[in-house]
Amino acid sequence: MPEKELKTSLKQRIFIIVIAVILLGSTIAAYVATVVIGDLQKTSSKINNEELTALEDEYSAKQSEINDYGNELSKKYFDTMKSYTSRVKAYNATSINNDGLKTKDLKEGTGRELKDGDTDYFAYYIGWCADESVFDSSFNDEDNPTSLNAPLSASVGLIEGWDQGVIGMKIGGVRELSIPGELAYGDTQEICGGKNSPLKFVVMAIDDDKLSTLNSELSEISSKINEVYYGSANN
Repeated sequence: MPEKELKTSLKQRIFIIVIAVILLGSTIAAYVATVVIGDLQKTSSKINNEELTALEDEYSAKQSEINDYGNELSKKYFDTMKSYTSRVKAYNATSINNDGLKTKDLKEGTGRELKDGDTDYFAYYIGWCADESVFDSSFNDEDNPTSLNAPLSASVGLIEGWDQGVIGMKIGGVRELSIPGELAYGDTQEICGGKNSPLKFVVMAIDDDKLSTLNSELSEISSKINEVYYGSANN
């Protein structure tokens, strides 16, 4: 047999190299998977499960306490908020986008005045689209509301048009916001059937010391849970 027939061709050499790379990649992937699974098992074994379970139970109990108190607040504010459902009407989307942010006080508050960047308050709200469909609200049911969910904490992070629109509003007051799409969700999210959709809100701003305390306590429990889990993961 001639010597040249014993030599591998270029295509054969490339094929051999590809196979070798695949085998090497598989070996590395298997090693990585073994190490990751091993680390997860080690982390799991280090977690104080009794402490974690106790904290999770405490967290659930605090959530129930907040929900129960939310029911009390609902009885106090439900009729007032329901009276503003008549504000939910169709509007011209193009006009709101062209006119920019507009506000209208429906009820003057008697508490402190909200400042720029103020997130230390709670709110009940109704939000609707140009076709008058409600996309979100504090009511338990949009078609036949019977109660209010727990009020929204302004500290959760709200759209720019809301943050700007409540400046100068007093606690206890109710304000209608007409927000152009660029100050709502812009082109980052489809809402009301598309991107850059203008929105309208009726917002009632309230202060409540007990709810603030309950939320702070819930946040502290959540932090402790993270410390137990992630602290164990780092040890």
